[in-house]
Amino acid sequence: MAKVKRKAKAGRPKAKKTKKKVVAKSAAPAKTHKPQRFTASHHRDEDFDYGLRPYSAYRDLGIAGATHGMVQAHVIRMTKPFTAEEVAIPHYHDVEFQMVYVLKGWFSSEFEGQGVHTFYAGSCWIQPPKIKHTVRGYSDDCELLEIVLPADFETVTLK
Repeated sequence: MAKVKRKAKAGRPKAKKTKKKVVAKSAAPAKTHKPQRFTASHHRDEDFDYGLRPYSAYRDLGIAGATHGMVQAHVIRMTKPFTAEEVAIPHYHDVEFQMVYVLKGWFSSEFEGQGVHTFYAGSCWIQPPKIKHTVRGYSDDCELLEIVLPADFETVTLK
């Protein structure tokens, strides 16, 4: 293709090509956290704690200590068959981030504005901060991996 030269319009000088100087934006100041340290957790049945909820046992993965309370991670194992009277209690968690991954079995929960969802092994969900929810059912062999920020948070039970 042939190039066509354009004439400058009367009264306007021909535009000069100039190189623009690119100025990098300064990064926002980084949050200062204590340095994380290495941790490892290996599966042992005796590491499950039966204290948090009467129908499940929790295995702390040591993440809270390694991150100085920034993150908590644990495996939740259902230990009793589902009964609505004991388990289906509406509540929310005052957190910054909460992710749940189904390791075994299935788990069903109802979320405010989202309806009832059933998750199977390999399923994952994020619960936005303070979303109201309630457990609607789970399999007898259900195990979940839960990751929460911060490690120390409040659970608010709703009437």
